[in-house]
Amino acid sequence: MKTILETDKDFICEINAPCFQLLSNDEIEIVRASKTQVLFRKGDILTKQGAFASYILFVIKGISKQYIEGDDNRTYNLKIIQAGEFVGLSSVFSQNTFNYSSVALTDCQAFLIEKDSISKLISGNGTFGLGIIKRYCGQNANLFSTLRNVLFKQMNGKIAETLLYIDDLKSEISDIFQLLSRKDIADFAGVSVESAVKFLKTLEKENIIKLIEKDIEIIDKHKLEFISKNG
Repeated sequence: MKTILETDKDFICEINAPCFQLLSNDEIEIVRASKTQVLFRKGDILTKQGAFASYILFVIKGISKQYIEGDDNRTYNLKIIQAGEFVGLSSVFSQNTFNYSSVALTDCQAFLIEKDSISKLISGNGTFGLGIIKRYCGQNANLFSTLRNVLFKQMNGKIAETLLYIDDLKSEISDIFQLLSRKDIADFAGVSVESAVKFLKTLEKENIIKLIEKDIEIIDKHKLEFISKNG
């Protein structure tokens, strides 16, 4: 992680994200005074599960992966984090530690914003606060959807659902599959790498997907959706 200074060419001086446009000039100054702009290189940790959280992150550029870590050193991927998203909102509302880890899949730029400043803005600006709460609820909805996938689907359904989720991101991140390893795909589905690789090859033989090195092309989306629902 590298702090980006005002003298650096990559420094972004304005806070232009739509969510911040709901703030008054004085409130914008609160954000500006409490933020630090940083660069995370590919592979850098943005948040560490269980670590003390004195700030939240707002991603300006880049792609990262959110995951939880188990006691047995296993990991489970929750979602892909894109530019324009907050990371660590739960620490504002409920606890003082991060309840998940996240790692940069590409170089990422982010604002680190002091948690107390965000709490102050939520309390003083109802419109901004409602927007933050909606984002937080959206993150919880994603978590419940992920939980349903793990608890109630068989292995084939889990992997098919994972492929559909990642493929939906292709419109905004054309090389998304190339940014993920086969272990990443397995960790999104909650299965072993061996099982994931074996089933991917089965899907290719059945002309449902096409494997092109790390990339994956979905050929028959209807069949994959059927497997996701019934597999």
